[in-house]
Amino acid sequence: MSGNISGKAYALTLLCPIKPGAVGNAAFCDVMRDTLEAWNELPQSPMAQVPNTYLCRYYILDDVYTESLPGGGIWDTLSDIWPVLSQKGRLNALPFQEHLQSRYLVFSSNFHGDLDVYLQGMWRNAEADIRSVWQYCYGFDKVTDADSFAAYVKRCQREATLFFVGSNDDPLDEQLKALYIKQEFSRFAQRTQDLSAAALRQAYREFMLRVKPRDVTGPTWPAGAKNERALRLTPELMTTQKQEGTVQ
Repeated sequence: MSGNISGKAYALTLLCPIKPGAVGNAAFCDVMRDTLEAWNELPQSPMAQVPNTYLCRYYILDDVYTESLPGGGIWDTLSDIWPVLSQKGRLNALPFQEHLQSRYLVFSSNFHGDLDVYLQGMWRNAEADIRSVWQYCYGFDKVTDADSFAAYVKRCQREATLFFVGSNDDPLDEQLKALYIKQEFSRFAQRTQDLSAAALRQAYREFMLRVKPRDVTGPTWPAGAKNERALRLTPELMTTQKQEGTVQ
């Protein structure tokens, strides 16, 4: 599926049909929805542990909806007079409605690299969470390991048409490091406005030693961090912020 690839970025789109059934009084689709909603309460999404994920989204698709009344085109306008002549004629002028035969779990992800490598990493790092959501989908009972998970995903895959434009195709760890340096340099610029040239030179040297710009392993922006406060509260950066007196 070459349309899913742009440079080194890959766009993955899955539609996984959900079985009919219930857990107690809750339908499978509602159990899955509740599980996904609960992820929003976590400090980080489970998908933050999956390497090279630029962005991903889960949701439950209950049905597709077709406009039930004519629009504003000339033929649609003419159809508005059908009741004068025939109610049956007006109904026949309405768009034909199609509905899904089942509900679907939709998963979309933009990531860096190869599909098989990404799916292997997804299974290794988030297996329990994957099982908790996908267990109610048709065919997932055959998934036992990373290879069978990859095969299952490819059966559910659809051609992607759009990419997340926030990515520049670099590996995720490089992008997170760049984000961290950007934030830290902004703070550095604010703190050093009134320093002399000699003091500024010394402060800059200390800044470069602290942020380690060529080391993508750290310090860095944590994957899945939702805001600047989450960045400051990582252990290594908490120490730095305490030393600088900027912890809130």
